[in-house]
Amino acid sequence: MTQTVLLAEDDRAIRHALERALTLEGYQVTAVADGVEALAQAHRTQPDVLVLDVMMPGIDGLQVCRVLRAEGDRTPILMLTALVETADRIAGLDAGADDYVVKPFDVEEVFARLRALLRRTNGTSFEVPREEEKVPTGQVSVAGLHMDVQARRAWRGTRELELTRTEFDLLELLARNAGIVLDHGTIYDRIWGYDFGPGSKNLAVYVGYLRRKLDEPGAPALIHTVRGVGYVLRED
Repeated sequence: MTQTVLLAEDDRAIRHALERALTLEGYQVTAVADGVEALAQAHRTQPDVLVLDVMMPGIDGLQVCRVLRAEGDRTPILMLTALVETADRIAGLDAGADDYVVKPFDVEEVFARLRALLRRTNGTSFEVPREEEKVPTGQVSVAGLHMDVQARRAWRGTRELELTRTEFDLLELLARNAGIVLDHGTIYDRIWGYDFGPGSKNLAVYVGYLRRKLDEPGAPALIHTVRGVGYVLRED
């Protein structure tokens, strides 16, 4: 089945080029020029994935993202942004985006990120539970953290965590491998389906944002950085 993409980009040249590239890649693309059109189209057609430019006149990509998430729409969202500061990227994640690509971008990177988002949406498993895990496959419990994988809900203690799709997948991967240091390449491959190389800050941004949601005053940190290697979830 052909997968549908709603593309919102106010730069005509970029919009036309990306629309053509996505169409040649096999997607059915609806391209619009601003956030107002994007919201109207999303309400009409329910695309499989949205690609939103952050900086658009009127309603920008972040506002579109916030509105859809407030309505309970969990369609995966990939943001296109010329903003390279970490705080700007976090703003996109905070709005409910699942991933982002920084302009100027390679179209192959856009394809890779879309494939990864759609795989997760379609329920493709990215990790086999460890044999020693004693809880059912759909449940993960470790270090005071509990995850219901089927419902895509997570709690630390009694507090439910509000996680984006990518944050949930990253936390599940770390939790299923609690105590094991996962290197950057492994995490990129399992979560995004593509290793963006040593210069990418994508993983660090997501880990930082996930820590903000997990950490509690007086409680031990759960996600630890192993410098030069990767990350591990454990309760020290």
